[in-house]
Amino acid sequence: MCGRFALTASPEEVREILGLMELEGFPPRYNIAPTQPILVAVASPPAEPGSNRPDRMAVLVRWGLIPSWVKDPKEFTLLINARSETAIEKASFRAAMRHRRILVPTSGFYEWPRPSKESGEPLQAYWIRPKNGGIVCFGGLMETYMSKDGSELDTGCILTVGANRSISEIHDRMPVVIQPQDFSRWLDCRHGEPRDIVDLMRPADEDYFEAIPVSDLVNKVANVGPELQLPVTPAPKKQKPASDKSGDGQMSLF
Repeated sequence: MCGRFALTASPEEVREILGLMELEGFPPRYNIAPTQPILVAVASPPAEPGSNRPDRMAVLVRWGLIPSWVKDPKEFTLLINARSETAIEKASFRAAMRHRRILVPTSGFYEWPRPSKESGEPLQAYWIRPKNGGIVCFGGLMETYMSKDGSELDTGCILTVGANRSISEIHDRMPVVIQPQDFSRWLDCRHGEPRDIVDLMRPADEDYFEAIPVSDLVNKVANVGPELQLPVTPAPKKQKPASDKSGDGQMSLF
């Protein structure tokens, strides 16, 4: 899954890679967490003939998708990720997959392996970013939720896929990466059916990301500085005790 990410690129860099006409300034964000506003790109409404307006624009959504049919958001599980393998058919995501696909620009994401409780190993956070640097765009979904009082809230989530071999050593899921040459096809919900973009929802190439061990500062949402991405030396893993053969021929650890 993807539970935290960062966007530390400049607004100019984001505007350029997304092909936007304009983008308001924003500060670097090193620890973006669920329920916070996130910057996403969506397809622009149909343009007038002869218009040179870009075919995509930037909007802010709350990270945590709320399907339109939800009656009480307080009683609904926060949907920060959607499994790409089932999103086309699942009720929570089906409409968004057909009509409201988005791009989520990031500088990378954080992940935590989950050691067994028996191992006694501490959680080790990893900062996972493109090896060549720059911005990576995740595929996502958007829904506009209308409350009983008529107010609207734009919400979104990030699509995930089974991790490639290198990332699977840390977690079994990873975000869906949409390459720049596929931006338009991904966002084109007017002409592209979900089945037409299934091929884009695949694990990133093995050498696309690098995973950097970082401190547990990222565990706290209140920590938002660049020190979150400083490399650390992971604690050594505990060695399993050697096994011996007991007198009755059974394996024993004692």
